[in-house]
Amino acid sequence: MKNGLAKVLVIVGPTSSGKSALAVELAKKFNGEVISADSRQVYRGLDIGTGKITTHEMHGVRHHILDIVPPTRLFTAHDFIVHGQKAIGNIAARGKLPIVAGGTGFYIDALLGRVTLPDVPANPKLRAKLEQKTAKQLFALLKKRDARRARSIDSHNKRRLIRALEIAHALGRVPNISGLRNHYFDTLWIGIAPPMKVLEKKIAIRLSARMRQGMVAEAKRLHRKGLSFKRMLQLGLEYRALTHLLHDKITREQMVEGLSRDIRRYAKSQITYWKRNKEIRWFDPEQTPRIAKLIRNWIRR
Repeated sequence: MKNGLAKVLVIVGPTSSGKSALAVELAKKFNGEVISADSRQVYRGLDIGTGKITTHEMHGVRHHILDIVPPTRLFTAHDFIVHGQKAIGNIAARGKLPIVAGGTGFYIDALLGRVTLPDVPANPKLRAKLEQKTAKQLFALLKKRDARRARSIDSHNKRRLIRALEIAHALGRVPNISGLRNHYFDTLWIGIAPPMKVLEKKIAIRLSARMRQGMVAEAKRLHRKGLSFKRMLQLGLEYRALTHLLHDKITREQMVEGLSRDIRRYAKSQITYWKRNKEIRWFDPEQTPRIAKLIRNWIRR
């Protein structure tokens, strides 16, 4: 504790950088439990497509906010704050170290007090109008209305684009989080970012592995169980590409090529988002001893 604040370790970075494995390693070393900060891994059944950590990969480390809602239900940043604060309190009360790890930057910033969620109610009329546009058209609109938010958003995720435009319509722009301080926890921010060429290779290897594991079969199974193709499109990235494949709009080879490109683009947007947070200490994934030393000193303070 520092000034009465609970210690929270945060591990951020782009997709495929090794955050999950590092979080498990550090949890075992420092008696911690992991709070997953991924906007899609909260959904049950979205396993291969999201690259969700397996029970085997957890190595006995307890994980929170995984598989908690069906994919047909919308899980929001506010929901994540509620579940995340409960998990932090629960972990800390048992004398363990809460470790928040994931790639959904806005969720983590909201949980840890770096941003206050905009109090903007839904605008059904505006949403209906925007829903008629393509993701490309929505992204172009957002770049005009709020270029800063456009630089950090998934340009293919219609649901997030519409919400960002809804906020920009009401407030002028999405509130800026730079310079805000966390007043809830004593937080240590660790960033994992391998060189871009290395990261791109990891993305390709990981995608290939997920295809072999049955990512297409998973999408078919989800649809048979009631997940609509419209909802799959809203879930973005892998599930958007899988929807196009299952509708015979693209071939398997085209899906892998396009998805690999989109994931690389998404990774770059994640890095752009996190670089604004000057509290983050950046490391290469191979620098675990240096990371452990930094955490050990922080815990002793």
